Amino acid sequence: MKITLLSGKTFNYSEALGFEIKIVKSATAKKLNLRIDERHRIPILTIPRFCSNRKALNFVEQHRDWIKNTLARLPQHQAFSNGSKISIAGQNYTILHNPSQHGIKLENNRLLIGGTPEFLHRRVCDFLKKYATTYLHNLSVSIAAKIGHHVHKVTVKETKSRWGSCSSKNNINYNWRIIMAPEFVINYLVSHEVSHLQHPNHSKEFWQCVENLCPNWQEGRHWLKIKGKDLYIWF
Repeated sequence: MKITLLSGKTFNYSEALGFEIKIVKSATAKKLNLRIDERHRIPILTIPRFCSNRKALNFVEQHRDWIKNTLARLPQHQAFSNGSKISIAGQNYTILHNPSQHGIKLENNRLLIGGTPEFLHRRVCDFLKKYATTYLHNLSVSIAAKIGHHVHKVTVKETKSRWGSCSSKNNINYNWRIIMAPEFVINYLVSHEVSHLQHPNHSKEFWQCVENLCPNWQEGRHWLKIKGKDLYIWF
């Protein structure tokens, strides 16, 4: 793999490690830190400001087996296809492809999709993003009303690390893939972001607000932490 270190030089370790790694230089980090970007399936190494190149290289080498084993345990990527099972807002559907059909629609626990098969995966993704935008907007507005707040705008994105975020302008962003999570997980995430309209922090008062809106919030939070990565198998 190729490792770009502090000096800006590129070192090739493809024969030794066999995968790529992303290097992040941090002015605030106190020590070397290695994690796995489960979405892109690459390790990320954070390097403190005054760490030497050699120390960083040795650190990666020492954790080579951990990197390989962790990557090997990640679910394999899949594309949506005819017959795929999918959850949408807590309901289970089967994707059925009909080339003669126009457009895409939900009907009797089936996601019916037309067009040519080579574009089926993209059409399903586009449908889910559109569906998520409407669903999450309506749910956010409804939950926000319970605490007397107004949601200005809801947007779904292909976010890298966050499932959701809330701005000071009352704009809420969600990772579109959350629409494939169980309903109690979606309710937790929306309650979490809506609570930030009232508490722009993670204080005790914030978590009490989350609990008032979503009594089983801990279950939803735990699911995201443990199983959230599974939503990225559709890639």
